[in-house]
Amino acid sequence: MLDFTLDKYIELCKTIIDSGYTSVSVRTYLEDRQNRCVVIRHDVDRKPEHAMKMAEIEKEFGINSTYYFRTTASVFKSDIIMAINNLGQEIGYHYEVLDKTKGDFEEAIKLFENELKEFRKMCDVKTICMHGNPLSKWVNKDLWNEYDFRDFGIIGEPYLSIDYEKVLYLTDTGRGWNNTRYSVKDTVDADSVYRVKYTDDVIDLLKNETLGQICISAHPERWSDNFGSWLWDMVWQNVKNVGKAGIVKYRKSFHD
Repeated sequence: MLDFTLDKYIELCKTIIDSGYTSVSVRTYLEDRQNRCVVIRHDVDRKPEHAMKMAEIEKEFGINSTYYFRTTASVFKSDIIMAINNLGQEIGYHYEVLDKTKGDFEEAIKLFENELKEFRKMCDVKTICMHGNPLSKWVNKDLWNEYDFRDFGIIGEPYLSIDYEKVLYLTDTGRGWNNTRYSVKDTVDADSVYRVKYTDDVIDLLKNETLGQICISAHPERWSDNFGSWLWDMVWQNVKNVGKAGIVKYRKSFHD
């Protein structure tokens, strides 16, 4: 079976349900911090209709997760956002305000507040997650070096509020799991002895049940439901990965 298809995601969801883990949204984890759980997070960077399909799959399996939506015109679709929320999934705000204001913190916090209000017209947003543009020199979570998201009724931010020394972080950035060659900003401050490359490796980890807590970050636009879309996404992601690898290499050399 091809990787990064909705059929493969169905297999992943079935494995979670059949395992000894409980699937939880980011909000539920931060409020309850269950001992054995899989925190599932989706950053909706593009193709919100893919997010809708994933949410419908999760509904069938009783999977709980969080969907972080950007406010770009092609992603911020109120009908899809509310439909996913009505399926029982958490909706969060995928903010990129430092990118948008070119590093102006005062303007960024004003924009953050205004965009958060737009989300709250539709649903109760309690967690946020930064968007990481690999071409931008700003890191959006740095906003919280100057401000406190709790002042806005937010209880957490996955990059800042989860202890990844205790929670294994698995991300599909670069269309491969935990591929540090292509992860410019989707990184956490923790090293892992667990090496995963394919979704089957993630499935094996879940079946073995050797870990207490896992956080899975799956970007909906990477999971295709037909071969044409799958092939196009693979080719385009490989092109992007060349650029990402160059950025990662440059930044490492700059800091060394």
